[in-house]
Amino acid sequence: MNLILFFSVIIVSFVAVRIGAVAFELTGLEWSLAKFQAISCFTGTGFTTKEAELITGNPQRRRIASILMVMGNAGLVTLIATFANSLRSDVFLPQFTLPLLHSFLPSNLPNRLVPWIDLIIIVVCLYVLFRLLTHTKSAEKLTNFLRRNIINRKIIKPVSFEELVVATGGYGVSSIEVLEDSPILDKSILEAELRSYDIMLLAVERSEKIMPNPSADTKLLLGDRLICFGRLDNIRKELYSVSDT
Repeated sequence: MNLILFFSVIIVSFVAVRIGAVAFELTGLEWSLAKFQAISCFTGTGFTTKEAELITGNPQRRRIASILMVMGNAGLVTLIATFANSLRSDVFLPQFTLPLLHSFLPSNLPNRLVPWIDLIIIVVCLYVLFRLLTHTKSAEKLTNFLRRNIINRKIIKPVSFEELVVATGGYGVSSIEVLEDSPILDKSILEAELRSYDIMLLAVERSEKIMPNPSADTKLLLGDRLICFGRLDNIRKELYSVSDT
């Protein structure tokens, strides 16, 4: 029973971190950063000052981080308790080891060896579970399923505009998605006349590919995410879609 609970907590923890990563992504964080922040919040490790500002400065992200931290602490305590109990010879041997390995174990097996056998079994099971959970296609399907459900249930509202870095003088770096009513949709960078609004386009993210320093004739398509530097008021006014203002 302890072993079943141990692996159940691991699976639940993995799903919780994945939900947190998807939620962070929907608030405007890049996917790799969203995953790292979700793991950091859940485990309470690796949370650097610079990256923490992206979380603490956003109300939605603070709520997500708080939930992950509470769940992470509860999960860690449960994992430690169930792992310790799983290695007890008087609990684990009769309930798990003998039914599975009876034909392979000598009848006079010393009790002091039982915890080591249990540990080997746990490590092997953990490896198999890790491979299943982190398999590219499996993880991608789970992520897409969670993303659809979070959006459909309106738990997190996806953002099309996100201020990434705020500098002095009203300048900063922003990430903005090109939507159907965007004033720059289907225009080239030259036609969008971004320079005239004191806006510099640093990169275009399209279908998970990054185009740094795009050329002036690059056409801005639906779903593109633009990384811009300039006056935040100008970026919001000139690039932000009308329906979101």
